[in-house]
Amino acid sequence: MQQRYLGRSGLRVSRTALGTMTWGRDTDPDEAATQLMAFADAGGTLVDTADVYSDGEAERILGTLLGEIVSRDELVLATKAVARRTEGPFGGGASRGALLSALDGSLRRIGADHIDLWQLHAWDAGVPVEESLSALDHAISAGKVRYAGISNYSGWQLATAALTPTTYPLISTQVEYSLLERGIEREVAPAALHHGLGLLPWAPLGRGVLTGKYRNGTPPDSRGASTHFAGYVEQHRNDRAARIVQAVATAAEGLGTSALCVALAWVRDRPGVVAPVVGARDTNQLIASLEAEQLTLPPAIRAALDDVSAIELGYPERPMP
Repeated sequence: MQQRYLGRSGLRVSRTALGTMTWGRDTDPDEAATQLMAFADAGGTLVDTADVYSDGEAERILGTLLGEIVSRDELVLATKAVARRTEGPFGGGASRGALLSALDGSLRRIGADHIDLWQLHAWDAGVPVEESLSALDHAISAGKVRYAGISNYSGWQLATAALTPTTYPLISTQVEYSLLERGIEREVAPAALHHGLGLLPWAPLGRGVLTGKYRNGTPPDSRGASTHFAGYVEQHRNDRAARIVQAVATAAEGLGTSALCVALAWVRDRPGVVAPVVGARDTNQLIASLEAEQLTLPPAIRAALDDVSAIELGYPERPMP
């Protein structure tokens, strides 16, 4: 698998990342082990998790697999903090105390002495950004974290954080980005490129919709049929999505590949993107995603997909005539 530098840093990561949001809920420990082995065998290095995924179980499962399935030194471990974990003053949020408490918890569950990429999971309007970023600086200075990033920040929030004086600059931002969700192209992606933050797209397959699995209904074993993910998937099931899914399917047929590979290759090679985060329920789904490594979309097909999924840019994103 090809490797890319993450933002304006010397950290190199695989251009596809393994997501673990389903670990501990829809993906049991044995299946997680098989996924991690397949990912590492394919040359994957970046594994992304968060302290709130399955109430911390995703981090715990990942920790049990380090050394057993793949060496800790062969992976770039990324996790997140800010989301509410427990009640109490340090159970969530982006205060210095809450963040450092969350970091200690993540290290304990993973069983590691440091995190390679620690990310603020969301903007916390109740906490001065200087305080939040000082926690990242402290964690890096203490050797508990190597690099810092953000997640789900708007364009102005990203720029504010990037311009806040820190010892160690932010290197990445994780955001939803796919053919069905291109909103970050208005402000977030340009801001990330300007400030040297690499893009890590989550839900690069449009929450599964771009694979075409929902074209004729909801498969009983899909996320769309589950009680905890049905609403998550439903947001991308509409007339516009149907047109885009049809275009992806047509492109896949012409290229002799899957719709999944076409959708993933499209977002992977967008400007500023470093590594889409692929979360799979089982190993077969993951292997299907890894096959996109061999695919580069021809310019004509890329242009057609750009056109069918284009979003409207208004003032001031759209240049004045």
